[in-house]
Amino acid sequence: MQMKEMRYRPKIDEHDFQFKTKHVREFIEGGNKVKTFVMFRGREMAYTEYGRKVLDRVAKELEDIAVVESAASQEGRKMIMVLGPNGDVLKKRKQKELEQRKAEKVKQEQYESKQEEVEKEEQQNNAGE
Repeated sequence: MQMKEMRYRPKIDEHDFQFKTKHVREFIEGGNKVKTFVMFRGREMAYTEYGRKVLDRVAKELEDIAVVESAASQEGRKMIMVLGPNGDVLKKRKQKELEQRKAEKVKQEQYESKQEEVEKEEQQNNAGE
């Protein structure tokens, strides 16, 4: 599990918001935690409530797969919130990993059995010569 980061701005456009939130969703579905933050510049520091609205909206958009591990808090010119995958996402991820391991194991066994057959054929051909 890694910590990914996504930066937002207080005056973010709708498309940019959706694009960034889609990436955050992918990170969380991958089993990672995401540190989302809003950067403030200049006079934006006087209107930090816009940043809180952006972070609250991110949390609302992702409430089906994520839990807020640390609520939005101001640290200097950044307002930070940490999101983590909820239990359902982690269960799905573990199940997917188990299925991949099983598939790899089956492939390895098939490869080994084919190798044994090829070796037997070579031995028979060498014995017949």
